[in-house]
Amino acid sequence: MATTSTLRVRPREPAFAARFELAGTAALAGLVAAIALLAAASAAAPSTIVPRALPGFFPGWLAGPLHGLSPALSIGALQALVGIACVCFLVALRCAGRLGTRRLWTAIILANVAGALAPPLFSADVFGYVGYARLAALHGLNPYLVGAGAAPHDPISALVGWPTLTTPYGPLFTLLSEAFVPLGIAGAVWGFKVLAALLSLATVAVLWRAAPAFGRSRHSAIALFGLNPVVVVFAVPGAHNEALLALLTVAAAVWVTSGHEARAGVAAVAAAAVKASSALLLPFALIGSTQRRRAAIAMGAAIVGVAAIAIIAFGAHPAALAGALTTQQGKVAGHSLPSEVSKLLGLGMLALGVRIAFLVALAGVFALMLRRALRGAPWLDCYGWTTLALLCSTAWLWPWYGLWAVLPASLSNSRALRAATVVACLYLVAIRVLVHNPLSAG
Repeated sequence: MATTSTLRVRPREPAFAARFELAGTAALAGLVAAIALLAAASAAAPSTIVPRALPGFFPGWLAGPLHGLSPALSIGALQALVGIACVCFLVALRCAGRLGTRRLWTAIILANVAGALAPPLFSADVFGYVGYARLAALHGLNPYLVGAGAAPHDPISALVGWPTLTTPYGPLFTLLSEAFVPLGIAGAVWGFKVLAALLSLATVAVLWRAAPAFGRSRHSAIALFGLNPVVVVFAVPGAHNEALLALLTVAAAVWVTSGHEARAGVAAVAAAAVKASSALLLPFALIGSTQRRRAAIAMGAAIVGVAAIAIIAFGAHPAALAGALTTQQGKVAGHSLPSEVSKLLGLGMLALGVRIAFLVALAGVFALMLRRALRGAPWLDCYGWTTLALLCSTAWLWPWYGLWAVLPASLSNSRALRAATVVACLYLVAIRVLVHNPLSAG
C-alpha cells in the first residue's frame, strides 16, 4: 500500500513544481510591469502621488527621464498598480524557492531601477534632505537649530514639507547629505534616488551571500526584501534614508554572525547615527555577539567617534535631535495603531491614555525580547519582534518605516515573524495608498 501511494504521488510533483514556477515567473513579470508603469505614468503629469507637483509646477527635472513615455493615469489606476504590485509580491514570495536565480535577480534589479527612474513618489522627504544639507553647506545655518525653510530665498524652501522642523536625522546622514549640494537641487534629488537604488541592490547582494549562514533560502531572503512594495514603491522612489539603514543593519547582522564583533558594533552605531530608531539594534547585536566585551568596546568607541564628528561639524547642538524627534512624535498619523484604537474607543485622534498604553506595551516587548535573547533565543528574531512592536506603537507611521522590520525578517527562520512582517508591510502600503488622505497632523 505504501509503495502504491508513493508511486501515485511522485508523478504529480513535477507538475506541481512547474505550476509554482509558472505562477512565480508571471508574478515577477507582473510586479516589474506594475512598477514600471507606475513610474512612467507618474512622470506623465502632476498628481497627488508626486509631492509638490502641481498643474502649474511640474518641471522636467521633477518628472524625470520617463516623462512622455506613458499617458497620464487616474489616481484610481495608479492605486490599482500598487495593488497589483502587492499581489505579485505575495505570489513571488510564495514561489521564490521554485524560481530560477537569473529570473529573480533580473526582476529585483528591474523593479529597483524602475523605482529609481520614477519621480519622487508619496513623500517630500527627499526635499527635506536637500534643504537641511543646503542650510549647512550654503547658508552657514545649523540644521539642528533651524528648520529647512530658514533660508526663504533658497528655491528648496518652497519644496520642503516641514519648513519649521529641525532635522530629525543623525549627524552622519546630515554630513552625507552635504556631499550632494554641489549638484544643485535637481542633481541632489536624483542623486539621493540613485543612491537609494544602489543601496537597496547592495543590501540584496549581502542578503544573497549571507542567507545560508542564517539557515535561510537565498531566494526567499532576497525576495522578501528586494521585491517588497515597501522597498520598490516607497523607499527607492522616495529616496528614503531607510535604504542606508537597511545596508548597515544587514551588515551588522552578518558581522555578528561571522564573529566580527568590532565591525558589527561600528555598523550598528552608524545606523543609529543615521536615524535614531536604529538604536534598538545596539543591545540585540551586543547580546548576539560571542565576544560581547569586544563588541561593547567597539560600540563605545564608535559612539565617541560619532559624537566627536558631530560636535566638530555642528557644535554641541546635535543634542537638539531629541527635541526634533519629540516634536515629530507629537504629530499623529491618522492610521497608526494608537490613533486607530483611540478613534475606535471614541476618544479622538489620539488619547493620552492610549498613547501611554502603547508605549508601555513597547517597553514590555523590548524587555521580554532582551530577556529571551539573553536566554539563547535568536537575537535577530528578538530584534525583529521589537521593531514590529515599535511600528505598532509609534504615533507617526509611514510605509517606508517597514524596512526596519523587513531586514531582520529576511534572515529569520521564524515563519511567524516573516508572516507578521509581510502583514505589517501590506498594512503600511494600504494606509498610504488605498485610504484617501490617510495621514493628518494632530
